[in-house]
Amino acid sequence: MRSSGRVAAAIANAEAQTAFPLTAEWTPWGLAAGDVGLALVCGYVDECFPEQGWDAEAHHRLTMAAATLPSLERGSLSASLFEGLGGIAFVAHRLSRGGSRYQRLAKTVDALLLPRAAELVRSLDPRSGRHDVGRFDVISGGAGLGAVLLTQEAWEDEVYRRQTLSSLLCALIQMMDDPDGLSVWYTPPQLLGDEDLVRAYPHGVLNCGLAHGLPGPLALMALALQHGAGEPRLADATARLADLLVNLQVDSGGGWPSMIPLTPDGQLGPSEPSRTAWCYGTPGATRALWLAGRALHRADLCAEATEAMRTALERPVAQQGVDAPTFCHGIAGLLHTTLRFAHDTHEIYFVRQVEDLTEQLLALYDPDSLLGYRDWEPGNRLVDRPGLLSGALGVAAVLLAAGTGTVPAWDRVFLLA
Repeated sequence: MRSSGRVAAAIANAEAQTAFPLTAEWTPWGLAAGDVGLALVCGYVDECFPEQGWDAEAHHRLTMAAATLPSLERGSLSASLFEGLGGIAFVAHRLSRGGSRYQRLAKTVDALLLPRAAELVRSLDPRSGRHDVGRFDVISGGAGLGAVLLTQEAWEDEVYRRQTLSSLLCALIQMMDDPDGLSVWYTPPQLLGDEDLVRAYPHGVLNCGLAHGLPGPLALMALALQHGAGEPRLADATARLADLLVNLQVDSGGGWPSMIPLTPDGQLGPSEPSRTAWCYGTPGATRALWLAGRALHRADLCAEATEAMRTALERPVAQQGVDAPTFCHGIAGLLHTTLRFAHDTHEIYFVRQVEDLTEQLLALYDPDSLLGYRDWEPGNRLVDRPGLLSGALGVAAVLLAAGTGTVPAWDRVFLLA
């Protein structure tokens, strides 16, 4: 990943190999697939192996991303964490060494990000009607933005950031005031944005994945509570959302579905268990539930989360649906979520699962491939993705976390800690 030529070759390969061309786009400001994500991981490698030049590589990649900012001033780039300005704000802070570096960059990013963040917060007003998940989720919406704002400190505009975070949390609290409980989180068919989804869910859907659904806002609210956020009713709203999530499990210990269809009369219909991944399924949902239990000092929620995670890990590998080695929907994401459970619970069961999943991930290493690991798309299509979210970069970060013991603070972008 240090080689610009190899990264460029992987980008070209991915564009030719993928069945989803838009997902193969590499952008300098991108956290999911761009120089910002590469800078974040290079910074982590520097923490693991100081004095080997990785900080200089992280600086180089962040500088490449920063060079594009003037062209974005009048553009439509959003506050999105993974595909917008949120990512570069997060990474600039992570690499700033307590605010001692990148002050000018931070000021430039703030000038672009914070007005867009305020617009996103206003869009969450429950009185505006139903939302698409991109308003409140981790990848594009409020939960991801909150991860950025929660992490910022020692910047010139720290007060403004805190005010924006407070407004965001208040908006999520107001969404919990919906008299119908869950309906404000429903996505109507006209906002699904995909013809296949509309055919599958003609009456709308409730998204249960950490990447795009209810667990994202729950994880953010729990982390904010843990960090001492003082918004009135935050604890109550977090508790109610956690209890709602518990009740959305598939019967008979099946864990959480990806999405729950709505019936013609607006009720929740039957659902099936999801893959065992970070983005969708039990691992992401249980991690949000664990964070809520810890923040609320509720042992019942923590116990519910750990038991559901054990059940998910005990599914036969063939039924887990995570054949890809990558983070978002693959083994790396499952491994890293399990690693966090092992760290927090100190249970030998999770430690052994980390060992097993690490071996499973290492077994997929392909020395003859361009980057060592490829993403897997439906139909056994192999794609040389170099990015963090669905590429070899995310695999590298997870293997470092599992193999070095260096605290992976980068995983705040996935709302895992």
